[in-house]
Amino acid sequence: MCPYWLSLCSGAHVLLSQCPRRLIFIQGTFSPFLAEVLLRMHSVGICGSDVHYWQHGRIGDFVVKDPMVLGHEASGTVVKVGSGVTHLKPGDRVAIEPGVPREMDEFCKSGRYNLSPTIFFCATPPDDGNLCRYYKHSASYCYKLPDNVTFEEGALIEPLSVGIHACKRAGVTLGSKVFVSGSGPIGLVNVIIAKMMGAAAVVVTDLSASRLQKAKEVGADFTIQVKNETPQEVASKVESVLGCMPEITVECTGVQACIQAGIYATRSGGTLVLVGLGPEMVTVPIVNAAVREVDIRGIFRYCNTWPVAIALLASKRINVKPLVTHRFPLEKALEAFETTKRGEGVKVMLKCDPTDQNP
Repeated sequence: MCPYWLSLCSGAHVLLSQCPRRLIFIQGTFSPFLAEVLLRMHSVGICGSDVHYWQHGRIGDFVVKDPMVLGHEASGTVVKVGSGVTHLKPGDRVAIEPGVPREMDEFCKSGRYNLSPTIFFCATPPDDGNLCRYYKHSASYCYKLPDNVTFEEGALIEPLSVGIHACKRAGVTLGSKVFVSGSGPIGLVNVIIAKMMGAAAVVVTDLSASRLQKAKEVGADFTIQVKNETPQEVASKVESVLGCMPEITVECTGVQACIQAGIYATRSGGTLVLVGLGPEMVTVPIVNAAVREVDIRGIFRYCNTWPVAIALLASKRINVKPLVTHRFPLEKALEAFETTKRGEGVKVMLKCDPTDQNP
């Protein structure tokens, strides 16, 4: 067990392995005079970053120095509203956008608030997340869910937003040929969004046959199980199944060899978007990309995606329900984290409301 301390709630700092069955009920203190809402949490998905913080205590420059509540893929029900809140009321079901700007800086003014260096973000040190019974959050970053969108779909808007942001940055459009590297949850949402945005063909690579099968279920046209191929050989296989080199590659693993394959695979003049985060320093064939004018773009989380995602879910243009493969009550958080760590299934969902364990 990693020695780093985690907290399931404010004031009850425990090692996850020692988490008692009785959990304290609220993270933070509700301030009725602010533009905040108090939420009774319902569904919280476990992200790879949650597991990484649990196991290693850091991701890049974000280091866990004090007890921290995990969880940032979430939905819940409004219990109380601050005096400045007008668009929500008690009883409203909402999806939570975990990133909230702390100040109106140049990035917020330009509509790219995700790049603000002072942004609050759930479960990113030193900011607590929302894996708890009750949680308060900025009302402006809580979005009412239509009646035909479930709590779990609401929680899945967070990873879905990564796909929306990545595909927008990549320029996916009608007729695009797209290569998605990696068939984990983020790879899968990129498949879903790329197809929704009009991609004519999407090919997905992964080591896991079961995950590639899931990619087919959510809309991938072709899959390639990678074994011991070189990056150039992977690129050649991608071109072979598509019948051409893809204009767009979305790299969702962060693995050096996969980034290399992404550069080799992308058509001259195309775009490679780096979504997965791996080592700080990687070796890539940058000259190959440069002389072929392959644009390499990064993404950092997302911005302005919740209204789009809710509209897509409500209209049934996309279906994310197959992504949830495991469900656990909050009391079994350790078991849920262990399941995610082992790579079982796709998305593990924790159910925080003991009176409602439904999707």
